[in-house]
Amino acid sequence: MAWSFRGRVQLGGLLLSLLGWVCSCVTTVLPQWKTLNLDLNEMEIWIMGLWEACVSQEEVGTVCKSFESFLSLPQELQVSRILMVVSHGLGLLGLLLSGCGSECFQFHRIRWILKKQLCLLGGTLEASASATTLLPVSWMAYATIRDLWDTTLPDIVPRWEFGDALYLGWAAGIFLGLGGLLLICSACLGTEDMPSPWRTDPTASPSCTPMEEFDGTFYLASRPTNLAI
Repeated sequence: MAWSFRGRVQLGGLLLSLLGWVCSCVTTVLPQWKTLNLDLNEMEIWIMGLWEACVSQEEVGTVCKSFESFLSLPQELQVSRILMVVSHGLGLLGLLLSGCGSECFQFHRIRWILKKQLCLLGGTLEASASATTLLPVSWMAYATIRDLWDTTLPDIVPRWEFGDALYLGWAAGIFLGLGGLLLICSACLGTEDMPSPWRTDPTASPSCTPMEEFDGTFYLASRPTNLAI
C-alpha cells in the first residue's frame, strides 16, 4: 500500500517521539548531570546525577554511591526525579496510542475517526512528555548557573558545571516536542488522501466487498436472450 502524506507525517512523528523517549530514558540514568573538577587535584573528577554521585580517578577508576534519602536531596533533584519518571510514562503511553492511531496500523474494528482521535491524543501526550523533560533539565541548569555565580561563596570553593546529560536531555525534549507536533498536525489533516479499508475499488469484484457492507438483499439477473441450450 502506498503511503499517503498523512502516513508519512505520522511516521516521522513516531520516529522522533521514539528517539526522544529513548534519549530521555538515557538522560535519567546517566550520572553526568553536573561535573566538578578540583583545581587541587586535576586527576579527580566528580559527577552527580539524579540517583547517585560518582568520583573518577585515573588510578582507582570510577566509584559511585547512591543517594540514601530522597528527602535529604535538594529541591531541584527531588522535582527532577519525579518529572523525569512522569515524562517516561507519558512518552510511552503516547507512543502506544499514536501507533494504534497511525495509518500503518490496520485493524478492522478501529474506525478512522477513532484512529484520528488516538493520534491526536498520542501527540498531546508526547508534547506533555517534552515539557516534563525540558523543565527538570532547565531547572538543574539554572541551579548550576546560580551556584556558579554565587558571590557569597569564596572563590576557592569549587563550583559545579554542566554535564553531558543536560545536553542530551535538551535534545530529548526537542525530539519529543517535534514528534508530538507532527502527530497533532497529522490528525488535523484532511481525509481525502487517507486510504481506508472500508472503501472498495469500483472495478473490484463483488467478492472483495467487506462483510459489513452486505445488507442481505438479493437481486435476480435477467436471463440472456441469446443463450443457446
